[in-house]
Amino acid sequence: MLQTVSDWLWWDRLWLPSNVSWSDLEDAEGRVYAKASQLYFALPCALCLLLIRCVFECFLAAPLAHVLGVRDKVRLKAEQNSILEQFFIHQAKTPSQADIRALCKKSGWQQRRVDVWFRRRRNQERPKLQKRFCEASWRCAFYFFAFFGGLLALYDKPWFYNLKEVWSGFPKQSVLPSQYWYYILEMGFYISLLLSLTFDVKRKDFKEQVVHHIATLTLLSFSWISNYIRIGTIVMAVHDSADILLEGAKVLNYAKYHRTANATFAVFTLLFMLTRLVIFPFWLIHCTWVYPVELYPPFFGYYFFNVMLMVLQILHIYWAILISRMFYKCIFSKVRSQAYDRSDEEEDDSEPLKEKHQNHVNGSGARGRANGHAPTRAQ
Repeated sequence: MLQTVSDWLWWDRLWLPSNVSWSDLEDAEGRVYAKASQLYFALPCALCLLLIRCVFECFLAAPLAHVLGVRDKVRLKAEQNSILEQFFIHQAKTPSQADIRALCKKSGWQQRRVDVWFRRRRNQERPKLQKRFCEASWRCAFYFFAFFGGLLALYDKPWFYNLKEVWSGFPKQSVLPSQYWYYILEMGFYISLLLSLTFDVKRKDFKEQVVHHIATLTLLSFSWISNYIRIGTIVMAVHDSADILLEGAKVLNYAKYHRTANATFAVFTLLFMLTRLVIFPFWLIHCTWVYPVELYPPFFGYYFFNVMLMVLQILHIYWAILISRMFYKCIFSKVRSQAYDRSDEEEDDSEPLKEKHQNHVNGSGARGRANGHAPTRAQ
C-alpha cells in the first residue's frame, strides 16, 4: 500500500515534462541534480538557527536595547479577583458592556474598577518592549545577510538579468553549491519561525503568517525537487529585499527614533509595492506561467507551482492593503510610533485623577463611610 502511494506520488508525469523522467536527472558526467533527500538538512539548520537566535538576542540584541534606552514599561498588576480572573481565562479577555455590568454585580466593584482590571490583566499578557526589539533585530539581521547572500549567489548568473534563461535546458540544470545553501538557509529559517510560533510575539496577522510560511516551504520544497531552482532563488531574493526595511523600521521605532523609523517605513512601503505588486506578478509569475509552455506542454507540476505562487500573491495583496493603511497612519495620524507594529499595543492601565479622587471619597478607606455606605471589599 505504502509503495503504491509512493509510486504514485513520485510519478514522473506529475512533476516533470512529458519527455523527461527521474532517471534523466541522475548525477552523471560531473553534473549534479537536485534530490529530495538533500532537503533533510533543512531541519537541523532550523534548530541551529534557533540556537543562533538565542545567542544573538541574549548577547547582541539585549545589550543593544540597553544602549539605545529601550526599556520595558512598568505595568501595574491587576488586583486579585477570582471572579474576574475566571471570566478572563474561560470566556473573554475583552468583555462587553453587558458582561461588565454583570461582573460588577458579582464582584461588588464599580464599573470603572472592572474596566481598569481588564486593561491591566490584558497588558500582563502582552509581550514586553525588549522582547519585541530583540525579535525584530533578529529578523532584520537574518533578512540582511540572506538578501545579500542571495545577491552573491545570483549577480553573475545570466538568468538574473534575462528571465528566459531560467528555462534554458530545463529541467536538466545542474545544481550549484550556492543555490543549495541558499535554499537550506531559507527553508531552515521558515521552519524555525514555525517552531517558535508558541513563544514569539503574536502578531495581528498571525494566521496569514502561518499560511505564508507553509506556502513558502511547500513552494521551496517543490521547486527544489522539480528543479525550478533558478526561479526559486530569484523569488527568495525579491521577498527578502523589503523585509529588511520593515524589521529595521520596527527596531528604530522601539528605540524611539521615530522620524528615522517613519522614513524607513516609507521606503519599505515603496519597495514592498514595487517588489510584491509589480515585479513578482508581472515579471516572476509571468516568467513561470508563459515561458515554460513555449518549451513543453503544461503538466501537473507546472500548475501546482503557479498556484502556490498565486497563493503568495494573494497574501501580498492582503498585506499591501494593511501596509497602505499603516502608511496612512504613519503620515497623518498623531499616534505614529505604533502605526506599523502589528503586535498588540499597550493599553493605558492607569486611572484618571478624577476617578481616583472619586474612589477615595466614595469607596475604600475609613473616610469612605462618610456617604453612609460601607467600603467595598475585593473578592
